[in-house]
This record gives sequence, C-alpha cells and structure tokens, in this order.
Amino acid sequence: MLDFSVTFIITIINITVLFFVLRAILFKPVTKFMDDRSRRIQDSIEQSERDKAQAKAMLAEYEAHLKTAETEAGTIIRTARENAKIEAEKIIADGRASAEAMLVNTRRQLEMEQKAAIAAFRKEAAVLVVAASGRLMGREINTEDNRQYADMLLNEAGKN
Repeated sequence: MLDFSVTFIITIINITVLFFVLRAILFKPVTKFMDDRSRRIQDSIEQSERDKAQAKAMLAEYEAHLKTAETEAGTIIRTARENAKIEAEKIIADGRASAEAMLVNTRRQLEMEQKAAIAAFRKEAAVLVVAASGRLMGREINTEDNRQYADMLLNEAGKN
C-alpha cells in the first residue's frame, strides 16, 4: 500500500506543478487574450453606439436642411408664380392699351375719311346742282354764285 501512497503523492505533486506551470504559461496568456478581446469587443460596441448616435444626428441635420430647402423651394415657386401673374397682367394691360389706341386711331381715320367723302360729295353735289339749275333756268349762272347756292343748300340739308 505504500506504493500506492507514494504514487498518489507524486501524482498530486505532478498535478500541482503542472497546474502552476500551465497557469503561468497557458492560463495567464489565455486569460489576458480573452480580457483583451473582451475589451476590444466592448470598445467596438461603444464606437458603434457613438457612430450610430452621430449618424442619427447627421440624419436629423440633413432632414432639417431638406425641410429648409423645401420651404425655400416653395417660396421661390410662389414668388415665381406671383411674378408670372404680374407679368401676365402687365402684358394683358399693354395689349388692351394697344388695342384701345388702335381703335382710337382707326376711329379718327374713319372720321377723317368720312369728312373727306362728305366734302367730295358736297363738291360733286354742288356741280350737279349748278348744272341742273342752269338747265332749268335756261341760262348759265356764274361759277361763284353756283358754289354759294350749292354750299347753302348742302349746309341746310346737312342740318336736317
């Protein structure tokens, strides 16, 4: 039995030595490696959280810029529409004024043509009246008298 106890004690001593050797050679580096890895993972998670927060902040900023841009675009469009409406009203007013001026000019021209036609008619009518009255009277009336009588008759006819 003694053999068993010596073997047992040697085995215990071997296991104890092996434990301390393995602890010094294997457990400490593995533990250190695991701690380093755990710390790197934790750092990565924290960096990811910071990046995520920064991305959210940037997204909010971009959305604010987008809303501002949309508001400015709406203002620009509204202003452009108002300017276009004002310009259209101006063009229409200019067109109406031009048409009105053309109408006034046309009426003046018609009045002048009418007066010229009436004057021409009076001259022709005076010549015809003088010729007819000369034939009726059987004698020739001088030209100045004819014109005076013809003008007088035409003026009276024009009044009626």
